[in-house]
Amino acid sequence: MSGTPDQTYAEVVLGRRSIRGYLEKPVPRALIEEVLALAMRAPSSMNTQPWHFHVITGEPLARIRRGNTERILAGEPDSREFRRGEPFAGVHRDRQVEVAKQLFGAMGIERDDKPARQDWVLRGFRQFDAPVCVIVTYDRELSGSDDTPFDCGAVTTALVNAAWSRGLGCVINSQGIMQSPVVREHAGIPDDQVIMKAVAMGWPDPDFPANAVVSLRKSVDEAARFVGFD
Repeated sequence: MSGTPDQTYAEVVLGRRSIRGYLEKPVPRALIEEVLALAMRAPSSMNTQPWHFHVITGEPLARIRRGNTERILAGEPDSREFRRGEPFAGVHRDRQVEVAKQLFGAMGIERDDKPARQDWVLRGFRQFDAPVCVIVTYDRELSGSDDTPFDCGAVTTALVNAAWSRGLGCVINSQGIMQSPVVREHAGIPDDQVIMKAVAMGWPDPDFPANAVVSLRKSVDEAARFVGFD
């Protein structure tokens, strides 16, 4: 399903997709280090390289999963540290709904099946049951800089592509860090770091239906304007 080191860049980018179901198979630390080394070739503003990666597996990850789900089921409010913004509306909301329909359709989850829909949501808080979670943080002293989250987004994109090129799958998510005190405690994240995003990582399960979903994308004509060309 996922890539191999002999792929071209175009094959990696066009073949990659978000993976939400994983094999119960550990990921070697050396392979994760290789993926991170590739990802950190991403550009950053004036070479600030503001990112940090907290790579979690085993019992610490299990404690984060339990804490996340217990708190959300108890009605604890969202405590994510990176600003969330307003709920999506208009065309952006339309795209959010469209991919949800694709995923629910692949999984056979009906609109009125509330238990199945809730279980799907809780999968996010469990980091999709992936064997590895990578928490992306940045230096708190850079808070307020627009360049910093831009740079962290660039390195996270590079991370999921590098992982795909090595046979691993990922999904970037926010559910896994919405209960930030749980994440900070069990991942040992210092106070001088702001928790930004989570990336679930592992070996893709070829039999998990949602893994086959390819989200719809805007065309170049819709997204780009060309000025000064003949």
